[in-house]
Amino acid sequence: MTIRDASAGICAPSRPRRRAALPALCTTEITSWGVLYYAFPVLAPRISRDTGWSAPSVAAAFSAALVVSALIGVPLGRYLDRRGPRVVMTAGSLIAVPAILGVAAAPSLLWFAAAWLVVGVSMSALLYPPAFAAVTGWFDGAERTRALTTVTLVGGLASTVFAPLTAALAEHFSWRTTYVLLAVVLAVVTLPLHTLCLRSPWPSRSSRTSRHVRRPERSVVLSQPFLVLAAAMTLASFAFAAGVINLVPLMTHRGASPSAAAWALGIGGVGQVLGRLGYAALIRRTSVHSRTVLAFLAGAVTTLALGVLPGPVLLLIVCSLVAGMVRGIATLLQATAITDRWGVASYATLSGILAAPVLAATALAPWAGAGIAAALGGYPALFVALAAVSAAAGLLVGVGGQGPKNRGAGL
Repeated sequence: MTIRDASAGICAPSRPRRRAALPALCTTEITSWGVLYYAFPVLAPRISRDTGWSAPSVAAAFSAALVVSALIGVPLGRYLDRRGPRVVMTAGSLIAVPAILGVAAAPSLLWFAAAWLVVGVSMSALLYPPAFAAVTGWFDGAERTRALTTVTLVGGLASTVFAPLTAALAEHFSWRTTYVLLAVVLAVVTLPLHTLCLRSPWPSRSSRTSRHVRRPERSVVLSQPFLVLAAAMTLASFAFAAGVINLVPLMTHRGASPSAAAWALGIGGVGQVLGRLGYAALIRRTSVHSRTVLAFLAGAVTTLALGVLPGPVLLLIVCSLVAGMVRGIATLLQATAITDRWGVASYATLSGILAAPVLAATALAPWAGAGIAAALGGYPALFVALAAVSAAAGLLVGVGGQGPKNRGAGL
């Protein structure tokens, strides 16, 4: 069922189906992130304690899943460009449920790690990239920005919902039973929504290209703006991820109680929501180039503040809130990076290539962050180093990251 888009002269998905797709994506994103990502840090200490597997080994299995997700995302993006999100995201649900059950049943560390590799495959089909591709294919202009903001706003609440839910389940059940129950939740929520609500006709590559000047994918990927943007986003994502993972030990080093440190981490999640709420206003006041530079430099400032300010704890919590706002903006910057510079043609393919090093850096950040902290003599020094990394990302974009649609644009 389609309608004629009068302005573009092409067939567009019917509005009722698009309206059904958006709340479905919001619901499945919060569930997928909650079960596949945010449940793990809650359960990891219990897994290590109950099985005798070392904490680094348990964490390595999870990091490997993220790396697999990054690698699978590149070819999956090409399929998304051709066929749309319905088959991909439905298949992701079908893979994720038995994979999580495999994690729950793992009798050995090798089995556990292998199950997480399969979870990584499902992550590539369920987390933000395919949802962003769906929104980009079905929505235009300001409507697209609002839809992306809505999906990330709801997705940003995944930790708020599923971290306490997972903790509550783990108080009454073993970590294995908890993962079984979460797998049931994932199946009940995501399978029917992906199957029934992502049925809007997918715009053909030719129709999407007709709305924007098309550039060959290879020439985009090999261009200086794309390479610079990928390098800068990888650096910034590493700095953001390592900062989140190491915030609690930094806070306790500063004298905060474990409870206050946990609140600081949670407040950062609230900041992400606030940052995404303000993204539309930021678009109206800045060019894509300048807001990317500003976001990465703002990340450097907030990270540096956490590294050098000794307290009081309330001030550090405020810094965590502002740092969360920057991370929320950065998520939307990544979601719109391709369309803002090169249009919607081959969006999923280019986004998959752009996201691969970003996800890999995010996966390696926990290990690398802990190693840097040990090498530099503590968590404050780590945050100073991470601030330098984020600043380097901002300067890199500032010097060489202008794309074809914003050259010469300023604030």
